[in-house]
Amino acid sequence: MSVLDPDELSASPLADLHALASELGLDGYRRLRKQELIEALLAHQGAEGGAEPADGGAEPAEGGAEPADGAPAEGGAEAEGAEPAAAAPDEVTPDADADDEAAAEPAPGARERAPARPRGRRARGRRGRGDGEDGAESRAETSVEGVVELLGNGSAFLRVHGPEASDEDVYISAAQVRRCELVSGDRVSGRVRPPRRSERYPSLIRVDTINGAPADAVAAGTPYEELPAAYPTERFALGADDPTLKAIEWLTPVGRGSRVTIVGPPRAGKTEALRRLGAALGSQEDLAVTLVLAGVRPEEVAEWREGPVAPVAALTLAASAEAQAQAIERAAETTRRVAARGEHAVLLIDSLEAVHPPAARKALAAARNVVDGGSLTVIATADRPLGGETTVIALDLALTSTGRLPALDLVASGTLRPELLVGDAGAEAIAQARAAALE
Repeated sequence: MSVLDPDELSASPLADLHALASELGLDGYRRLRKQELIEALLAHQGAEGGAEPADGGAEPAEGGAEPADGAPAEGGAEAEGAEPAAAAPDEVTPDADADDEAAAEPAPGARERAPARPRGRRARGRRGRGDGEDGAESRAETSVEGVVELLGNGSAFLRVHGPEASDEDVYISAAQVRRCELVSGDRVSGRVRPPRRSERYPSLIRVDTINGAPADAVAAGTPYEELPAAYPTERFALGADDPTLKAIEWLTPVGRGSRVTIVGPPRAGKTEALRRLGAALGSQEDLAVTLVLAGVRPEEVAEWREGPVAPVAALTLAASAEAQAQAIERAAETTRRVAARGEHAVLLIDSLEAVHPPAARKALAAARNVVDGGSLTVIATADRPLGGETTVIALDLALTSTGRLPALDLVASGTLRPELLVGDAGAEAIAQARAAALE
């Protein structure tokens, strides 16, 4: 082909440049400004045989670039409520939160580009999705109402037809869940946009109401960490004939808002004790019980899933300490929102052994009995006490291995301020039992 001269190209009208670009097969040329088009033509010429160059033939970053998948496009979401697009639940990665917030702003110049003439399969797909001015009408936002169902990675779905999943369900990003402090069961209404390419579901871009109240009013409450806390005063009545649960109920009592660790060496029965506690607490109607498995044996995952409380996250001992900490933190964040709204939640964690100590203490510290409000009780297994517990349930390996139940080590176990849970007479009985264990 003839050599293109930059000066001649600059003097040519834009229509002539478009015609030249069309003859050369330059993709996306109609979205380029004149100077960018000239540079693209020159770069295209520089590639031998007219092959698409690595730099010049690509769509530019400014003025004509399409936003990345999930970024708001022109005519899309409002700035303050915009949420990025989402993949299907099985396509969301553990780093979805970072991707959500990184995609919150459109690419530079995205609002200035002109509609491109469809070229090839990719362009046809864009036109079919309604991108650009020709499809603006098909991308009109709509309103929807449904019930929130949180996912294990922190994002959620808005179930628009009751608890059952459907193709009309709406994806809610993890950032939106955090910002609006949503929990499973919330009835939410808001604005929705259709799915973009590579997306399966429409996305919620703005939350208008939560349980009938304005979203701004719900999210503007006092932060959970600033809510006043008191020592637990209401003991959990386990009401079971199981000897281990009876011993826990009366000798190491647990109350609403307790921070509890079940400690002991391997094979001391920590997981089994937690499973029995979870079954007893899960049957109480006024409690929202959440279970997260972190670093457990693969065989235990199946056992937990067959129980009355299904785990919201299940990581085996092959998972890294960071991944375990992230799963625990997501579960703790959800239960904190429940307690902040005046309800009562219990978070069961098996276990904190492989989690870094600061992350383990942060999860345990989430428990509190909110004054004139709700409560969050955290019960976790660990190899040793972490510090800051209100109740420590220590198990004796010798008793467990010989089948002598309950296998509590009363000397190592204990509850802080037990009189608030079982009264002065009950606290005295606990002290006598511990004294007898020393003899």
